[in-house]
Amino acid sequence: MKEKPSPNLSTDIFSVLKERIIHWEYAPGHRFTEEGLCIEFGVSRSPVREVLRMLVENQLVEKTPHKGYSVKQLDMKAIHELYDVRIALETYVIERLTQSGYPEKEWRKLYRSWQGLRKATLENKVDFAKLDENFHEMLASWTGNQTLLQQIRFIDERLHFIRMTDITSTDRLYITCEQHLKILECIKEKNVECARKALQLNIEDGRKNVEHAIKEALARIYFSPQTSDK
Repeated sequence: MKEKPSPNLSTDIFSVLKERIIHWEYAPGHRFTEEGLCIEFGVSRSPVREVLRMLVENQLVEKTPHKGYSVKQLDMKAIHELYDVRIALETYVIERLTQSGYPEKEWRKLYRSWQGLRKATLENKVDFAKLDENFHEMLASWTGNQTLLQQIRFIDERLHFIRMTDITSTDRLYITCEQHLKILECIKEKNVECARKALQLNIEDGRKNVEHAIKEALARIYFSPQTSDK
């Protein structure tokens, strides 16, 4: 009888590899082999095959005839396309919230949170990249459109390494806080044009760091002594 992969086991291994790929811990084109993954995770081939299928399905890995599985890293064009889609999706979010309303209690909580962050410093050891993602995902959740929220989360995962190199100074943190507060204020005022401009300025400021982020990520990969051990 053919062995069935354990759903939890496959999901756990998938989560580990997904995090590594998203954080650029593998060089572009890094090859995965069933044997290598079986040895690393101490499992049989059955769950490994399921993991590789999941990675391909999530567009993190590509399968090439006669070459096997390799990491599908984003290039500059693909990353800029993700930013374009971000703007389109999140502009829709803003328009929905200004026209159809929002949960006032959650709005106040989010507003106070980002007011407080204006006084924070980079020494606080806070994951500002994640906080930035949570802000935009929270706005999307207020629309009640789960498909929309899932798409924004997918894009956020793929761009996480860029956000990690975005808020790297107290000044940049302060500007981000001001931009987020402005977005919230425009939503409260039901001023769609104001909200749209504030949102797009916020996203475009993050886009400016794309090229620097990629160079830094690639340098980390190719010059890290641990890369070959993955």
